[in-house]
Amino acid sequence: MSSEPKPHKRKRAWLMRRVVAPLGLCVYRALGATWRYVEVHGDIVERERAAGRPLIGAFLHTRTFSLLHHYSQADQGNWVLMCSQSRDGDAMAQIEEGLGYRVVRGSSGGGGAKALVAIIRAVKKEGYSTCLAVDGSRGPRGVAQPGILTLAQKTGGALVPVAASARWSFVWRWSWDRTVLPLPFAKVYVAYGEPIPVPSTMDAAQAEVLRAELESRLLALHTEADGLSGFSDTVPLRVADASHSPAGEPHPA
Repeated sequence: MSSEPKPHKRKRAWLMRRVVAPLGLCVYRALGATWRYVEVHGDIVERERAAGRPLIGAFLHTRTFSLLHHYSQADQGNWVLMCSQSRDGDAMAQIEEGLGYRVVRGSSGGGGAKALVAIIRAVKKEGYSTCLAVDGSRGPRGVAQPGILTLAQKTGGALVPVAASARWSFVWRWSWDRTVLPLPFAKVYVAYGEPIPVPSTMDAAQAEVLRAELESRLLALHTEADGLSGFSDTVPLRVADASHSPAGEPHPA
């Protein structure tokens, strides 16, 4: 049996690569240029950078677009990101590369271990910082996965919880993570939590304690950021089943 992709799949791939990704990059750049960022507890990041430690940012997948533009700015240093190997991931990777990020492909759905090794090398040998959506790329929404603990463990980087929030945002209710996109001229709060120490060796029980602590602190940090911005959603940040009705909604409601 031939392994050639079907014509409609080739057409979709061409559209994603040649149309969707370039257009998405232009629109996102223009939109992000209108946002005003306010850092909360920014001294935490300054302290870790002054100590020469690479940053390992931990955030929730729902706030990806609230953060991508911020860390693409020249004063934020060099970042390496992980992006899934899916067809949609192809477009996302092009957008991230267009913003100046170094991108490696992989996720919990496939290729994640290889991508993790590539990120560890970039952080340790080339001085990059990195950040991961701890509940990506498939969820469950708001549930931290343990991969980022390995990343912090192997690099010696500072595992810093990161949250982002903007009152005036659009929420894709049909997406598994309820993706949030700040609207034009939004004020975007970026909040940092104290680094979580990750020992060089730990057993499964210790890893689970740290995973649960990271998840709890991330949820609390998002609650703090949402309180500052005035953003609210109709469902909790952490849900076991992230299937919602296919509709979008502007916020605040």
